[in-house]
Amino acid sequence: MNSQSTCDRFYAAACQVDFPPANNRTDIDRRVSRMLEMIDCAVTGYEPFFDVRLVVFPEFAHAAPVYATASELLSKLALPIPNEHTDRYVAKARQYGIYIQTGTFLETDPLWPGHVFNTTCLIGPDGVLAKYRKVHTWLPWEISTSPHDLPNYDKPLFPAVETEIGRIGAAICYDWLFPEAIRQLAIAGAEILIRVSAYMDPWGTASPMDWWTLVNRTRAIENVAYVVAANQGATLARYPPFSWPGGSMIVDFDGRILAQAEPGPGERIVVGPIDLAALRSARERRRGHAMLAHLRTEAYAAYAHPVFPAGRVARSSISKETNQTDTEEARARLEILHDSLINQSRNTVK
Repeated sequence: MNSQSTCDRFYAAACQVDFPPANNRTDIDRRVSRMLEMIDCAVTGYEPFFDVRLVVFPEFAHAAPVYATASELLSKLALPIPNEHTDRYVAKARQYGIYIQTGTFLETDPLWPGHVFNTTCLIGPDGVLAKYRKVHTWLPWEISTSPHDLPNYDKPLFPAVETEIGRIGAAICYDWLFPEAIRQLAIAGAEILIRVSAYMDPWGTASPMDWWTLVNRTRAIENVAYVVAANQGATLARYPPFSWPGGSMIVDFDGRILAQAEPGPGERIVVGPIDLAALRSARERRRGHAMLAHLRTEAYAAYAHPVFPAGRVARSSISKETNQTDTEEARARLEILHDSLINQSRNTVK
């Protein structure tokens, strides 16, 4: 199939997977083969009805952090990017003229020896277009490195990329519980916000909490952007004590759920429409509910005060214990900030 022409109306596919744990790098190839088959299914199966131009996979699709230390992850599962697997995705993107947001890799980088990143790639017909390294790692359990925590890290933390199918930005799982993180993508111009996720029970798709749906819809509304969210569908037996309930979805810029997989584990492909013409018209036309244009960035004075310690890995390697210690330090900073801002508020009435 030849590369399709530039368009502003197309469909996105959110794919969820249910793989057993990868214990070493040789397990990754089989997973990639299956995900390439899922791309074939999404693109060719729906071709009589519409063009699928964007395909998204979940967090830990290639390998989950099943070992307790970063050194074990580096020796057994981590890979540089690009690699032989991203080459296969590039070939598939070129075959169909599509864009693929990969599931996450555990990434190693010679510039940062001893560190493992939780990384997703945006891949198109021209190659790897962007790498996003998870900024808000899931503490205390996640022992991959946040680029925020590295001294002198000089790459963009929240890259957005111009493509034939619009401006695309991605973030991973826990990142989405920080509206400030996703707002960075929107301010960079992202029209499609991609959530690559392994969001587990009980915060997933089930009532009464259903954080998954709540957060995805809220981020779409507040950033006037489409959300394509792919979640893990792994059963409890795969990665105890967690089960991942799927519920992958596509949400429009007004927060409407356009398509959603039924909650529950297992492979799924869910497809939904992306209408960039409508999105761009809304962003241009709106004088009300124009949240991006109505930002008063200088009013958010509390953000001038750091909370979670930046550059923390200069002090020690990352472990569950250091994650807990740094969280306590962040809480102490937050208490100081609370007191300072409360005192400032009192002074306004004198």
